[in-house]
Amino acid sequence: MVHLSPLFEFDPSLDAVINPSIHRPPLGFPQHAVMCWFGNVVRERTAGIEPVHHVPFEHGDHAICVIEHGGVPVALVSPGVGAPAAVTSLEVVIALGATHIIGCGGAGIVKAGFDVGHVIVPTGAVRDEGTSYHYAPFDAEVAPHPRALAAIDDVLTEAGVPHDRGLVWTTDAFFRETAAKVARRREQGCLAVDMEASAMFACASFRGAAYAQLLYAGDDVSAAEWDHRNWEHQTGARDRLLDLALDAVIRL
Repeated sequence: MVHLSPLFEFDPSLDAVINPSIHRPPLGFPQHAVMCWFGNVVRERTAGIEPVHHVPFEHGDHAICVIEHGGVPVALVSPGVGAPAAVTSLEVVIALGATHIIGCGGAGIVKAGFDVGHVIVPTGAVRDEGTSYHYAPFDAEVAPHPRALAAIDDVLTEAGVPHDRGLVWTTDAFFRETAAKVARRREQGCLAVDMEASAMFACASFRGAAYAQLLYAGDDVSAAEWDHRNWEHQTGARDRLLDLALDAVIRL
């Protein structure tokens, strides 16, 4: 059916003009992967490791390296900011052979009261971006895989890490997070705002991969005036979140 907006024309076909299978899996590519949006942390963790593959982008390729965590090989990549770039990386990682995947990154706070670095576990996402509509009908709810979400919950509980679970708002345009939109998302129950979660959930579900995500509280958009809170300089919180993501993924 043709709609006024192409975003409402979901096509469930698995075959497209360009398919992720153009990326041939290297021998022994791991089933476990972590997508970490902290590029500096990923570079430090993979220093001296030869990439096994690259996700090609015009702005520069994103290296996929294999590290060992708890005796388990895990593919680690920084997927790029924004739903289109992140989902492209996710598609490639799945095509290479990963089936158990955890994401970790930062998010703005829609609901006041979360300190910088507080861990938030998305249980679903409001779809205010374009990419997810190519992986799920426009009226579908998107959410993490239950087993991946459970693995995160178990790791956080056992480590004694305070955290909150709830909806996040995923948007393409952070310069259009108006006060009225923030208020509406908060009324819907959103705790935070990010740029990838809803699309990552939709893509992983479409491809049959188990995926869930960890976020840490960054800047604050809950009030009339934006508070940056120097969230990008929380080195300890970022390192810790990657460790938690690695702990969670090897449980899957």
